[in-house]
Amino acid sequence: MSDFDAARLEAWLHGEVPGFPKLVSLEKFSGGQSNPTYRVETEGLDYVLRRKPFGPLLPSAHAIEREFRLLSALRPTGFPVPAPIALCEDASVIGSPFYLMELVEGRTFWDASLPLLPLAERRPCYDAMVDTLAALHRLDHEALGLTDFGRPGNFFARQVDRWTRQYRAAQTDDVAEIELLIEWLPRTIPEQTRVSIIHGDYRIDNLIYGAEEPRVRAVLDWELATIGDPLADFTYLAMNWAIPFDGQSGLSGLDLETAGLPSLENMTDRYCEATGRDGLPDLHWYFAYNLFRLASIVQGIKKRLADGNASSAKAAASAERVRPLAKSAWAEARKAGAVAS
Repeated sequence: MSDFDAARLEAWLHGEVPGFPKLVSLEKFSGGQSNPTYRVETEGLDYVLRRKPFGPLLPSAHAIEREFRLLSALRPTGFPVPAPIALCEDASVIGSPFYLMELVEGRTFWDASLPLLPLAERRPCYDAMVDTLAALHRLDHEALGLTDFGRPGNFFARQVDRWTRQYRAAQTDDVAEIELLIEWLPRTIPEQTRVSIIHGDYRIDNLIYGAEEPRVRAVLDWELATIGDPLADFTYLAMNWAIPFDGQSGLSGLDLETAGLPSLENMTDRYCEATGRDGLPDLHWYFAYNLFRLASIVQGIKKRLADGNASSAKAAASAERVRPLAKSAWAEARKAGAVAS
């Protein structure tokens, strides 16, 4: 039924969630390198459960408690997130902390080129994705009680430091480009002009769209959310247009007009209009940072794989991406003016 004691879970849910129906089955969703996620089928409604991985974890990683807190703050605003239902911080129940939330039905797109959609429906899906991100960045995090959800100061300076420490904690090999980035990124941090809620992993496969309309019904996977520079989110999304299409992600190399997809300029203009910006700075530094961060995240997966604690069957393939991501990050850094010493 699952990789933990379903009877203990059901007993806890009956005690914490009034009127919780009888548990029928648990099914782990495919993917999910970070926090294992399950469909919880009951004799009434179905739900979603997210838990921390079992075993030793890197500091500050897999913070499902933060996810639950953020969903609880966002839900009343009307921003599209699943309704949070219950949080369990007691690891003795199923072996790790977890939370239960609403199951939002709809469409998830795993291929950024949207090949299963008619041409006329592809651009509206991208428009909805950018509009939803802009709506998140317009929210007043202080009014939502999230002032302490992120530390003060320059967001990118904090993040470069954080992901450097995360990389070091999970390091298994010497990667020359990573060492160059660790030296260059902190010296070239851009000025921060805005502060907002940051999703941290905003991409099309973390969205649930309506079954028959290009409307975002739910934004998922808030593990990396914090308070910081909204350009972190937008430039992470914008990397799609810089990364070669690989059959799932990346849009570079595609004939966007023929494919019915927007250009990066289209998306940048739409985002700027929705957020009241006159324009954006050069993106190469941000691309280098985002690729460095991805390399650090994947290095964490590689370390969990080596420790026998990876949650996805695709973990081995993901672990092999550290060096290619590092090389791509350094290539973007060089476009931003970096020179190897």
